Amino acid sequence: MSVNRDLVDSLRATLSAAADPARATGQQAYMKSSLPYWGLTAPVLRATVRPVLDDPGHRLDRPAWEATIRALWDEVTHREEWYAAIALARHRHYRGWVDGDAMALWRHLIETGAWWDVVDEIATHLVLEVLEKEPQVEGLRMREWAEDEHLWVRRSAIIGQVGRGERVDLDLLAATIGPNLADRDFFIRKAIGWALRDAARTHPGWVRAFVGRHEGGLSALSRREALKHLG
Repeated sequence: MSVNRDLVDSLRATLSAAADPARATGQQAYMKSSLPYWGLTAPVLRATVRPVLDDPGHRLDRPAWEATIRALWDEVTHREEWYAAIALARHRHYRGWVDGDAMALWRHLIETGAWWDVVDEIATHLVLEVLEKEPQVEGLRMREWAEDEHLWVRRSAIIGQVGRGERVDLDLLAATIGPNLADRDFFIRKAIGWALRDAARTHPGWVRAFVGRHEGGLSALSRREALKHLG
């Protein structure tokens, strides 16, 4: 696969040119990141990368798209390059390639990113979009991910339906939460609560019943989050 080096270099150059060193220090501290930041706010980041990704001269075929995402990710020097890689993955030109064949790449990003800012963006957008396209096959994958040894893969399975609304597969939601009920990690417990709270928007009765059935297994954090908007 051929990385589009011109696109990688252009993204890095534009991010660097927009840098705010004073903000960067605070961002790195807040995110507890080993990677430095350029110091871009989310709106500035979007405005910075959009023209580069929209440039017809940077249009990619599928192998180059996947290879360039991976290069931006694996060769990262500043955390915004990860955000740019996700923006490339989600770009409108490439929506047709967000499918089951891309899931190995999404998993690689999840495992190596291993922190909530990037993992949650991937899970609730890229993983969710694949699940929407291929619910049976990807539902089985989510069940496998929910029992994976990697914490952030499990979190992705739990929150992978956040935002699905009426289309949420409640059996799948229960299947991804179940193996993780006893996990004491904050990010797993928070994920369970978030996933249930989101489902409660459209299926409040189901969530109340689920919480009731698992009263002894749900952590206080998960329960509080799940019932946050249910009174």
